[in-house]
Amino acid sequence: MEDESHISANVERFSGFAESYDKFRPRPPAALVEMLVQVAGESHPAVVDIGSGTGLSTLIWTGCARGVIGVEPNADMRAHAERRASDVGISIARFVDGLSTRTGLPAGFADIVTCSQALHWMEPEGTFAEAARILRDGGVFAAYDCDWPPTLNPQAEQAYNECLAHAAEIERTRHLSREVRKWSKEGHLERMRRSGRFSYVSEAVFHHVEEGDAERLVGIALSQGGIETLLKHGLSEDEIGITELRSTLRRVLGTRAVPWFWSYRVRFGVK
Repeated sequence: MEDESHISANVERFSGFAESYDKFRPRPPAALVEMLVQVAGESHPAVVDIGSGTGLSTLIWTGCARGVIGVEPNADMRAHAERRASDVGISIARFVDGLSTRTGLPAGFADIVTCSQALHWMEPEGTFAEAARILRDGGVFAAYDCDWPPTLNPQAEQAYNECLAHAAEIERTRHLSREVRKWSKEGHLERMRRSGRFSYVSEAVFHHVEEGDAERLVGIALSQGGIETLLKHGLSEDEIGITELRSTLRRVLGTRAVPWFWSYRVRFGVK
């Protein structure tokens, strides 16, 4: 049986900052879509994106899918995704309230089920069971994550990592997220294999380039649930280390935008 306290805490962790999340987070690489379409053997797939957030990982499918559904339990994130889709006139995408273990979608509905930057917040066994249930035979489940931060500048990356580590230590020592539960990304592939839900399990690595400046990297930090948790509990940007991070990044990067080299890891299973 699912632990409702963990579910509620994990969902609430991402409330209240949908706009900045959508503004600063990276867009998934187009090659990911091409690969999953090929593996699934369906050029116009029915896609379900679990943990769809603001729709960044959902709307990338609108160029080829015959339909795409984003499943998102966080009302703030879901509302933002709905507005984005409406603003650009996308009609083949819709967003529903649901969990990774209880999507409410029919069995055998999907050709492809994705989970972007989110599987580590989800109970694995129930999630794999639900993904397999809504997939047709031969359909593909894919969980993918990018490495934080992107490769752009050693000093900038070090400052980002130190800020996030400091924030995590504050969150831990103040016991601010006792009910939050997280699973290691490194264990995704083996857990998928052990689940017995997929006939074939593998991993692929992608490279993706975007541009960003100092303010965007600060925005990336502020889009992390741990940082937002501290802000919600009344800590200042000075205490968290955001002020120092911003100062360092402005000194190192100035105002110029530079290429950001993102590394993506895709763990996928074929039903």
